[in-house]
Amino acid sequence: MTQTVLVTGAASGLGNVIATHLLAEGFQVVLTDVDATRAADAAAKLDNGEGKVLALGLDIRQPEAFDQALTATIERFGSLQVLVNNAALTLATPVMEISAEEFDQVISTNLRGTFVGCQTMGRYFARRGYGRIINLASLAGQNGGTASGAHYAGSKGGILTLMSLAGRNTSARTTSMLVIMGLMGGSLTLTKVFARELAKSGVTVNAIAPGPMDLPTVHALVPEEKMPGLLQMIPVGELGDAAFVAQAVALLASQTSSFVTGATWDINGGLFMR
Repeated sequence: MTQTVLVTGAASGLGNVIATHLLAEGFQVVLTDVDATRAADAAAKLDNGEGKVLALGLDIRQPEAFDQALTATIERFGSLQVLVNNAALTLATPVMEISAEEFDQVISTNLRGTFVGCQTMGRYFARRGYGRIINLASLAGQNGGTASGAHYAGSKGGILTLMSLAGRNTSARTTSMLVIMGLMGGSLTLTKVFARELAKSGVTVNAIAPGPMDLPTVHALVPEEKMPGLLQMIPVGELGDAAFVAQAVALLASQTSSFVTGATWDINGGLFMR
């Protein structure tokens, strides 16, 4: 069976690397971005004329936007089997200058977006009795809760991660980046919550937590003169390979991955060891 995958935030960066690899692996790819024009431009570069790439604008914060994307996917490819929640907002505002509005903006994209994607597509997958959800998170996260709601568990996962960042002797810019990554820690908790909920319906939900990758986004956040210091912090002494992360996504998206759910695969060069 040819599988169809929807990748959020796939117009550039890690999402684009993932979409490119999955297309090469035989998947039909729905390439989405909050900017429909950027999505169309990226899809045009990937499409080899076989019609296996569909470009869509998608605001991951809005459930109706996911519904519309699902409808368009079914109209084009007949069904959807895999969701890759990759889209994230990364800002480099110094931590003491982050406004409440900016904080909410990041939360609504990095945490709410993951929740909405898991819930909307999870319902569809559960009805069909099969599905794969892969959440791209960050370095850290905590175990999911069962007694509390998904929104509570996810938000508290982010809080615990933020607490672990307190008191670090880092620059304002680096601390800001760590805060953003900390907020994404809540998506690891959501992964466990949805994995428990959907397991009996034939749907797996897993997360991949990459460390710093050799991507333009990382180089934009870390000035060239600061890069040696970052590499020194990483036990293996180098940035990660985005292509390897894409290979891990493909493995979790495969039909043979049914015995893996609720897991977080760390790809971080030893920066965080469980």
